[in-house]
Amino acid sequence: MSIDLYAILGLDKDASGEEIKRAYRKLARELHPDVNPAEEERFKEVTAAYDVLSDPEKRQRYDMGGSEAFGGFGGGGFGGLQDIMDAFFGGGAGGFSFGGGGRGPRSRVRRGDDLLIGMSLPLAETAFGVTREVSVDTAVACSTCHGGGAAEGTTPDECAACHGRGEISQVARSFLGQVMTTRPCPTCGGAGSVITHPCEACAGEGRRRERRSLTVKIPAGVAHGMRIRLTGEGEAGPGGGPSGDLYIEVNELDHPVFERDGDDLHCKVTLPMTAAALGTAVDLDLLEGESERIEVKAGTQPGHVITVRARGVPRLRGTGRGHLHIHVEVTTPTDLDDEQERLLRELAALRGEERSASGGGGASLFGRLREALTGR
Repeated sequence: MSIDLYAILGLDKDASGEEIKRAYRKLARELHPDVNPAEEERFKEVTAAYDVLSDPEKRQRYDMGGSEAFGGFGGGGFGGLQDIMDAFFGGGAGGFSFGGGGRGPRSRVRRGDDLLIGMSLPLAETAFGVTREVSVDTAVACSTCHGGGAAEGTTPDECAACHGRGEISQVARSFLGQVMTTRPCPTCGGAGSVITHPCEACAGEGRRRERRSLTVKIPAGVAHGMRIRLTGEGEAGPGGGPSGDLYIEVNELDHPVFERDGDDLHCKVTLPMTAAALGTAVDLDLLEGESERIEVKAGTQPGHVITVRARGVPRLRGTGRGHLHIHVEVTTPTDLDDEQERLLRELAALRGEERSASGGGGASLFGRLREALTGR
């Protein structure tokens, strides 16, 4: 009988231990019975090959006999594949067992699932914190049976299918000989016992659905997408197990004036041309509801940024606040009356900025641009 364990794993004979491990993990993920039940026999073959090749001593003994025949180590020292498996694994019971047998019954008590809910908050509340009430539908421990699932005065009975072991074993034949597999008992779910008289209040589940109101404190400085954990406020665990956690995911709403960038805030202030030229003061309503007088220096240009320190968002982890950045926009008047236009022309003349209509010494802007491009 010709068996090549390296070929089963898709490897060459000189494969390293790390290559053997990687090859097995890849095949195990593809062939595991929980993922691909039709490949259970091949999964057993891959597992048996890995058990030999991953152990240096077993691999050396296998290599000494060569990969041509499992049943002929040096001229017939072994009578067949089962003898080889017995030699490698210390057999003698006529079979090879895998699948995690012997673990015993599983506890009914398990931790509950975590829950996630979203909460939409305006920028002012994410920046400075808020306390909110939320309602959640969760599984809570049954107050009648206290999570056990059995009716009052009764206890679970031993499972007749597995006799309390929580597992059942099956023997199948393969190229490796007799292979024993062990899996959780389908009757009791691996618990080793069944609830013959379930609690009427929860139908033996040990849990029931309930709507609860919780007070959630949102700390100052949280940002969009962050999650706040409320320990033990999730689903109650089966069998009276501990509850999972509840996570609140923050959805920060857009603000009509301010934009957030980390701990900093940005906003725009629009000024008329004359105010930007002469300087002015602007009263700005801040995010926290207070008012701040912003001084704009004479000659401020469009796109200039005025930074007000420590007027941004409080830092979530640390002390202090970010900064407020005010972006200045300057508007040019478009509806001048005759008097306003005359005054602007006088100002332009005084500053030498008038727009000449002739091609004389005071060339227009377009005339100067043409001269620069043509050299005339």
